[in-house]
Amino acid sequence: MEKIYIVCICFQMKKNNKRIVILGSNSFIAKSLIKILIDKQINYIGINRKEVNFENKKSVQKLNKIIKPNDVIIFIAAIAPVKNITMLSKNLNICENIINILRLKKFDHLIYVSSDAVYSDSKSKITEKSLTIPDSLHGFMHLIREKMLLDLNCTKTFVRPTLIYGLDDPHNGYGPNKFIRLAQNNKKISLFGNGEEKRDHINVENVAEIIFYSSKIKYNGIVNAVSGNVLSFNQIVKEIRNNYKNIKIKKIKRSGPMPHNGYRAFNNSKIKKKFPKLKLINLLSWIKKKYKYEKIN
Repeated sequence: MEKIYIVCICFQMKKNNKRIVILGSNSFIAKSLIKILIDKQINYIGINRKEVNFENKKSVQKLNKIIKPNDVIIFIAAIAPVKNITMLSKNLNICENIINILRLKKFDHLIYVSSDAVYSDSKSKITEKSLTIPDSLHGFMHLIREKMLLDLNCTKTFVRPTLIYGLDDPHNGYGPNKFIRLAQNNKKISLFGNGEEKRDHINVENVAEIIFYSSKIKYNGIVNAVSGNVLSFNQIVKEIRNNYKNIKIKKIKRSGPMPHNGYRAFNNSKIKKKFPKLKLINLLSWIKKKYKYEKIN
């Protein structure tokens, strides 16, 4: 079943009198961002999906009463991942409806949460200047949305996260989140081939921090939310096995080529330079800590 996570939440920034408006606050990323804002004692007002449905032009009109000149708007709302033309069309419709409102409003800054799926495959490390020729509808959707949003007259940040992991992930896709859940339930972990493909994974807390820091410095441009570290899925499973001793691994024969030709690495120099306070979480260390926490509690 398709799910649309569409909620708008307004936060009052005490120091500079700005508000952050999050579009899509039920999402995995938004929930982590909200924790940061609460921790920093930033007040917020929530508007749920029943009040604002971005697929509906009339419902979106309610944003007219919300958005103010000094607002920072964080656009996360999407039907994802995009698997077919219908989902693509719905996502573009959501973006169009939001843009039609934003064109009529004055606001301070727009942060759009995109995806690393916009980038072409590369044998070298991907940067913010790398070629953008998506090979999936999901990447195509985000790239079109970015192009649509360029027409808005404001400071714009496009955050492009790679594979995200962390607590409370709702997607349960192939990777560390799913592997750990299987281990916790004493179920087999299935690996495609030998799990040799190498990917970058970033913790959801780091993604939220990158968004937050972007809003603080009013960053204008593209930033990849990446760890800069590549691990094979086999390495990830080995670390999980070190902590969950009794798990079994099942290898599945590939029916096609490895995604991204088995390699998807990123250069993280921009986020290190722009956000010096950001401490990137190491995936293998996170797995160890997660296991220890569970053992204690």
